[in-house]
Amino acid sequence: MRRGTLGAIRSPHPLIEGMPGLYQEDDLTRRWLSAIDETLAPVFLALDNLPSYLDPSLTPDDFLDWLAGWVGVLLDENWPIERRREFVANAAELYRLRGTAAGLSAHVRIFTGDEVEILETGGVSWSNRSGADLPGRPGYRIEVRVHGTDAPIDVERLNALVAAAKPAHVVHRVRVATAVGEE
Repeated sequence: MRRGTLGAIRSPHPLIEGMPGLYQEDDLTRRWLSAIDETLAPVFLALDNLPSYLDPSLTPDDFLDWLAGWVGVLLDENWPIERRREFVANAAELYRLRGTAAGLSAHVRIFTGDEVEILETGGVSWSNRSGADLPGRPGYRIEVRVHGTDAPIDVERLNALVAAAKPAHVVHRVRVATAVGEE
């Protein structure tokens, strides 16, 4: 980036260069267009770098929350920036898998950064005769187990995340196994 004499960002596309030679030599026109260039320079630079703003791995930290809003994600400001970037980058895939054990596991893994185990009572099967027994056990339940965590986990927020990511009619339970024992 080129900087002007006062340290301001200079436009990558100075307006004076598009003017006829007569105006390029006029001091008043040069100063007037220079002021407009200083005003427009940040706009031009943002537009020139727009793909970087839309990539969660490259966007500036203060822009990530706005980008998360585009995909309907609320970020936890206590997470490290790398985890927030990963969550935004994977939001579309997480929503595609929403309501499945794989989707729930991915959600919890990003939230905790730890190994996740999902135990569920449901099942899928088929039969070529009517009236066959349904797969799985009666009642819909999910148990989410988080293993190997060293960092403290906000279990209340984890419960809220699981409640939002699982099917609404399924009862859930969350267990967090710390290095010392289970919470």
